[in-house]
Amino acid sequence: MATLLLVRHGRTTANASGLLAGRAVGIGLDQIGCDQAALTADRLAAVPVVGVVSSPLERCRQTAQFILDRQAGTPYAPIDPDITECDYGQWQGRKLSDLATEDLWPLVQSQPSAVVFPGGESMAAMQARSVAAIRRHDAAFEAEFGPGAVWAAVSHGDVIKSILADALGMHLDLFQRINVSPASVSIVNYSASRPSVYATNTEAGDLSWLSNGIRSGDAPVGGGAGQKTP
Repeated sequence: MATLLLVRHGRTTANASGLLAGRAVGIGLDQIGCDQAALTADRLAAVPVVGVVSSPLERCRQTAQFILDRQAGTPYAPIDPDITECDYGQWQGRKLSDLATEDLWPLVQSQPSAVVFPGGESMAAMQARSVAAIRRHDAAFEAEFGPGAVWAAVSHGDVIKSILADALGMHLDLFQRINVSPASVSIVNYSASRPSVYATNTEAGDLSWLSNGIRSGDAPVGGGAGQKTP
């Protein structure tokens, strides 16, 4: 199958002030976030991506545009609401320090599969819609461009963590063990037998080895020799 680059949006004004932005409109990248997105775009410039799928929220569309501007070609650039932020309901727009005092907070940390945000979405539903969307796009890109295709999805921290948990075969209740920093890149290949996670939460480093895609197959006993550089 194709190779997926999961990109979290850069830092926002809400991140910097400790607010849970959720799906609020008008939350854009701050200057640090723009710098982070530009660095990620530079890293991906060496990789000819066939598509950059983005959450509809402004911070993701801004980050996606940085990536698109650094690509030599013209990748598809669809917006997909199925990879948008979790609907945090009544928690949206509140300070994280205040939310940490809520009775629901410990459950978010230890048993997120049981969490339904008041007036909002369950974390299980968030994972189900986002994983289904990612696998749908991955199959479509592979069908059109072949198994060597590389594409990016620009989304949000909890959404990306839930996708990575699924790829790693982890229960959603363990997804808080995964960290996804602003503008980080994680790499997943959905082979015919199982997903393979090649990297998580990378904020620096050469990605040119992805320029020809990942040749998936059986997992090498002992770890193998790694991917070939161009």
